[in-house]
Amino acid sequence: MGADSDNGAIEQSFATRHAGSAALRERACEALAGGVAHDTRIQAPFPVMTARAKGSRKWDVDGNEIVDYTMGHGALILGHGHPVAVDAAREQLAIGTHYGAGHELEIAWAEQIKRLKPSIERVRFHSSGTEATHMAMRLARAHTGRDRIIKFKGHFHGWHDYATVAVEEPYDIPTSAGVPAATQGTITALPTDLDLVREALSRGDVAAVIVEPSGAGWGALPIAPTFIEGLRDLTTEHDAVLILDEVVTGFRMSSGGFQVMAGVTPDLTTMAKIVAGGLPGAAVGGRADIMDRLEKRGDPAWDRGQRIAHPGTYNANPVSAAAGTAVLDFLAGDAVHAHIDALCETLRQGLQEAFDRHDVGALVYGETSYFHISLSGQPAKSGLGGAAGDALGQALLNEGVHLISGGGFTSAAHTEADIEQTVAAFDAAIGAVAAEGLFDS
Repeated sequence: MGADSDNGAIEQSFATRHAGSAALRERACEALAGGVAHDTRIQAPFPVMTARAKGSRKWDVDGNEIVDYTMGHGALILGHGHPVAVDAAREQLAIGTHYGAGHELEIAWAEQIKRLKPSIERVRFHSSGTEATHMAMRLARAHTGRDRIIKFKGHFHGWHDYATVAVEEPYDIPTSAGVPAATQGTITALPTDLDLVREALSRGDVAAVIVEPSGAGWGALPIAPTFIEGLRDLTTEHDAVLILDEVVTGFRMSSGGFQVMAGVTPDLTTMAKIVAGGLPGAAVGGRADIMDRLEKRGDPAWDRGQRIAHPGTYNANPVSAAAGTAVLDFLAGDAVHAHIDALCETLRQGLQEAFDRHDVGALVYGETSYFHISLSGQPAKSGLGGAAGDALGQALLNEGVHLISGGGFTSAAHTEADIEQTVAAFDAAIGAVAAEGLFDS
């Protein structure tokens, strides 16, 4: 929060209600680099520490009950501790967590992904979305013999070196130190302008175009499906690979993700979060002729000169494979999506009305089962930035609601009663922030 509100009622209440989290923060700063395990958990004045979770809710170490919209950073489409995922994981835990060998579950998991996403002919598993986008870029480079990757300003593709370019404004400064300039130089970051993409592709050195298909920050800066259709046409014309980064949108916007909902066929797809049923896990899938770059053929010229090597201790570990297969099977048919999409639409409407009642010019927006909030009234990745945004986040936690990055996700565990409680919590939180005069600062 800003200096003017350091002693405000919101922060005082936050400190009182979350004293246990504050104490754990002190321990965390001595043990964890930066005091957290994930950058999005950096929160002012300190992050709330969770003790347990079930369904649509979680409880912090001080016993506060919270309606949760972070949903495991978007991974928990069924909610916390859903029996479909838990039972599958528990059954597998009893018979083995790591075989150090292939197993039938990894095949079944890949087959289920292929059924839900017809663009995918082959699958390879990873442990995180960052690994998946890194692999997709490498596959595209090996397949085309070209080095350059086109990405779009504001789009997030993980934390590997190539993904640090043009993620947050100012876009000319990488999001991380320690990345060689030569590596950055292989990435061209563009605004979402098809004419500029066409011009860049015409130079003949582009291996792939990678894009968050719903827009930067899982739709915080939305783009129209027609833009993705245009990318499909242009990459086909110039023999470049189209990579849809569906780490967030995959299996959330529909059981087949954005690509099935929009009718766009990519060459490669990156997946994480929901793909592993809320457990650690990720995948790359796509055209067989590209994915077969991973195949070992016993030909030294191929195996060392053209093949992509890919180890990974936890690739397709049996527990994640069991949970992932079970959850993806449960999602097939889109009945879950119809329910959570309708809930999220009700939530978006209710939150917008709450801001309007307080005459705060905020914008609540999103698609399917995700929502974003921008206090500026325009789509923005940092919609809850600044003193007012910090205070609103604290006030919401005081009222028992937790968001992620100025937005969140509905799940199969959320109910209409949760939505009503959330809207009421927003009404109170907005009023508290307005009372401290922060919306005017």
